[in-house]
Amino acid sequence: MSKPRTSGSKPRGRGKAAADAEAFPVDAGDGDPLRDPSLYFNRELSQLDFNFRVLAQAQDEAVPLLERLRYLCISCTNLDEFFEIRAATVRHAQDFGPIVTPDGLAPATVLRRIHDRAAELVKAQYDCWNDVLRPALSDAGVRVLGRAQWTARQSRWLRAYFRDEIMPVLSPLGLDPAHPFPKILNKSLNIVVVLKGKDAFGRIGNLAIVRAPRSLPRIIQLPEAISGGEYDFVFLSSVLSEFVDELFPGMEVKGAYQFRVTRNSELIVDEDEVENLALALRDELVGRGYLRAMRLEIAANCPKPIVRTLLQNFELPENAVYRIDGPVNLNRVIQVYDLVQRPDLKFPPFQPRALKHADAIFELVAEGDVLMHHPFDAFSPVLELIKQAAEDPNVLAIKQTLYRTGKDSPIVEHLVQAARNGKDVTVVVELRARFDEEANLGLADRLQEAGVQVVYGVVGYKTHAKMLLVVRREGRKLRRYVHLGTGNYHSGTARVYTDIGLITADPDIGNDVHLIFQQLSGLAPAISLKRLLQSPFTLHAGIIERIERETRHALAGRPARIVAKMNALNEPQVMRALYAASQAGVQIELIVRGACSLRPGVPGVSENIRVRSIIGRFLEHHRVYWFANDGDPDLFCSSADWLERNLLRRVETCFPILDPELAARVREEALDNYLADNTSAWELHEDGVYRKLSPDGDAMPHSAQNFLLAKLCG
Repeated sequence: MSKPRTSGSKPRGRGKAAADAEAFPVDAGDGDPLRDPSLYFNRELSQLDFNFRVLAQAQDEAVPLLERLRYLCISCTNLDEFFEIRAATVRHAQDFGPIVTPDGLAPATVLRRIHDRAAELVKAQYDCWNDVLRPALSDAGVRVLGRAQWTARQSRWLRAYFRDEIMPVLSPLGLDPAHPFPKILNKSLNIVVVLKGKDAFGRIGNLAIVRAPRSLPRIIQLPEAISGGEYDFVFLSSVLSEFVDELFPGMEVKGAYQFRVTRNSELIVDEDEVENLALALRDELVGRGYLRAMRLEIAANCPKPIVRTLLQNFELPENAVYRIDGPVNLNRVIQVYDLVQRPDLKFPPFQPRALKHADAIFELVAEGDVLMHHPFDAFSPVLELIKQAAEDPNVLAIKQTLYRTGKDSPIVEHLVQAARNGKDVTVVVELRARFDEEANLGLADRLQEAGVQVVYGVVGYKTHAKMLLVVRREGRKLRRYVHLGTGNYHSGTARVYTDIGLITADPDIGNDVHLIFQQLSGLAPAISLKRLLQSPFTLHAGIIERIERETRHALAGRPARIVAKMNALNEPQVMRALYAASQAGVQIELIVRGACSLRPGVPGVSENIRVRSIIGRFLEHHRVYWFANDGDPDLFCSSADWLERNLLRRVETCFPILDPELAARVREEALDNYLADNTSAWELHEDGVYRKLSPDGDAMPHSAQNFLLAKLCG
């Protein structure tokens, strides 16, 4: 296939950020030129740029209209999380001492650039909503009505709705010496109201805060009999702003302005100082919604004195305010996607490929390994493995890691039933799975009540590995059945994330997984694994060792190539090893969905490295590493990205695909297929710009995800 050409339409890049005068000096005492900060992009800025690529999907007319709306909302939700975690981490580094990163940028510089770049993204999001999607939805019969568009009949109905459904649960707070500025919950919808006059107690009105309770729907669907349209909606923020005067009888409302504050949501628990991690996390969760403010979103027409008052209360700088031309909680419009039953405006449904003979999963796996490529292959074999293990009298023990499971998970029900059936069930629950901490605390309680042995992992290391081990008696021997995956044990995300799962009865893999579980649940010493690589012990060194092996092949004049797919890349030693391999002549192709700190295409350094990002219908999530090894290739799948945290500060697994046919399938479907994509791929260039690819010349359009849908689900 000929090389795809690049499109002229692209998100702006970061440029040579590391050349900034405020960069930290990087320790290059060993004289290593590969430590030069100009060779690296800043991780946070790279992650922020990923959302421009997501937003581009919302602007793509080839994407169904409601799916474009969904992409817009995803970009907004991603930006929320970015400020809650990534920007908050930079702010912490600024206040308490920086961690020197390969790009060498000072935290203050990064924060300034974050706000500048985020302001561009916010403007692009609201331009997309106001000028593109909202009019297009209206033309398609899906109307999100602003206050100026309400008819008299709609207005009367909404006023009655406000009085009956909204006003009874509101608690407006007038600001005076007895009522100081209230605590504002993270990402909550609020209205600041400017008042004139006196209330019944003779108090002079000035400002008041109206907080929208979380129990209220943020999107209100108008009855068709009232509105005349089947799908007519209004934002709760519009209703609050329009009828807020009814909360302050006898006073004049001079203005009402919606605002929202985003706060740091990174929980910090000193695990060395706590005796009970679960109890400590419960305490931390109570205050999570009121941690340090990171940004303020406010109505564009809000007067400057009020903005200054809010910034002062939230202790935010001027560049942390984002004036919004629309609802401050634009991501809430995602409810429209769920409420509107219009298949013509969504992606066509698909049926994941079912595994034959999954009703006899042990017999099937005993004959040979089973590989699943989600969401194109059904997740049901994993559920069947746990279900049948729970019911099979020959099964003695089940061990599993759980990071994210989703609400009402069938997996949890099967584990509970297994414990009730007398199986020895051990579950490693990662309590610190970000934003799922509360759910996982409840999950742990439920499992323990059923008699499951629950382990919280290792202090200081999140357990991110995806492992399931079933011990079954077969005749006079015990046999181990193992599931390993690149994604979570979550039936919902298995339909929208691309992931690889392997079910095997290979004795070596089974023993490796057994040893890892022993290590997690006990106080085991370092272990020696035969097939698996494991963070934080052997995975980092194993990756570098294989990169260096390709380097030696290239220096010896042999063909050398690396193809790797992951979600993010920033680990300094891995990047330097890749640069050295490129200098030796190794051809390196990286498929990195999100943040990438490696700078490709630098003459004399990374000219043999290409980096692409795939954005499509499904979230690209699998991690696959392939090393040519002079004709004897290694292919691994993993739960770990090539991030510093995954390789050095988490418990992760990396497993080989031993069956040659299955290894060839993974390479074809998850690597070669994605390298051939010329419709959903963005290529990263030396200047930091991602340019979208399109078919070159007579080349046929190729979408990696559509290819898999046709091949596996057609």
